[in-house]
Amino acid sequence: MKKVALLAALLCTLVGAAHAADPSVKTNLIDHSNANLISPEQAKAVMGDALPAKVWKIHPPSRFAFVSQVEGGMKGSTCVVAARVMLLPLTATVRAVLFRPLETATAFDALPNSSTEACKALAKEKLKEATNAVASSIVKS
Repeated sequence: MKKVALLAALLCTLVGAAHAADPSVKTNLIDHSNANLISPEQAKAVMGDALPAKVWKIHPPSRFAFVSQVEGGMKGSTCVVAARVMLLPLTATVRAVLFRPLETATAFDALPNSSTEACKALAKEKLKEATNAVASSIVKS
C-alpha cells in the first residue's frame, strides 16, 4: 500500500513538472479585442508566437499579464485598425490585473479599398507589430 501511495505521489510530481514545462502554460495572455476583427484565441496565439521565452523569465506569468486590444473595422471600403499591447502587473493577493502598464505599444494603419478578410489580416499584422514592440523594449530579439 505504501508503494502505491509513493508511486502515485511521484507520478503526480512528474506530471506537474511536465505540465509546467509546456510553453503554453507559462504565459498569461488576456485579450479585449473587437471579435469582428480577431478572435480571442487568434489574438492570444499571435501574442504567444511573438513573445520570446526571455520575456517570461524577466516578467513571470504569476506576476504579470500581457493584454491586447484590437479595435477598428470597415468605414465604407477603408479598413482602419489599431492594436495595443500592454504589460500589466497582477495584484499580490488575488492575481487580478492592475491597470498600471509597465510597457505599452500601439500600432495602427488604414487600408483603402479593402475587404473584410483583408481587414482581419491587417488586424493580425498590427497586433504582431505591437507585441514585437513591447517584447523588444524588454529583451533584445
